[in-house]
Amino acid sequence: MPAPLMPKATAVWLVENTSLTFEQIADFCGLHPLEVQAIADGEVAVQMQGLDPVANGQTTAAEIERCQKDPEARLKLLPTAVPPQLARHRGPRYTPIAKRQDKPDAIIYLLRNHPELSDAQISKLIGTTKPTIAAVRDRTHWNSANIKPRHPVSLGLCTLEELDAAVARAARLKGLPAEAGTASGDGDRDEAAEESC
Repeated sequence: MPAPLMPKATAVWLVENTSLTFEQIADFCGLHPLEVQAIADGEVAVQMQGLDPVANGQTTAAEIERCQKDPEARLKLLPTAVPPQLARHRGPRYTPIAKRQDKPDAIIYLLRNHPELSDAQISKLIGTTKPTIAAVRDRTHWNSANIKPRHPVSLGLCTLEELDAAVARAARLKGLPAEAGTASGDGDRDEAAEESC
């Protein structure tokens, strides 16, 4: 369950202004009941200003009243209080300077392990240009002696979902079977998880 914005400040307000149980507040705020009890005892968050979840649009007064009457009931966060998850905008994405040197490593990995991907798909996935892909493929890249294949997910250049979608689309366009067309079908997911740890 998603926690409200600023959970400790919300817990301070709920402890001071409602008769909810520690378990109800802890469940709503994503805290441990002992932490809520410490807030109530004045041991934690002593000078913290409480944050009203009703005024903040995270819950309603009727919801708080309902839970005050029934100690077994749990407060529910309003659906509008949860921010949208990973809304990706179209267009070029910014790659930090430190990660720009990793792009040729990701390109050579994709060229070797996913030959079904077109240059345009690799360019969109990694955020690079077609001339760079051609230079890496032809070994005319200025740093070709130091390029070693590394998984683009472990480098942080794309997500595994984006890679899976691109590989599945490329496989579908080339007429390959569906299980061969996923990046996670051949152990890439395990490699990426091990490398990123």
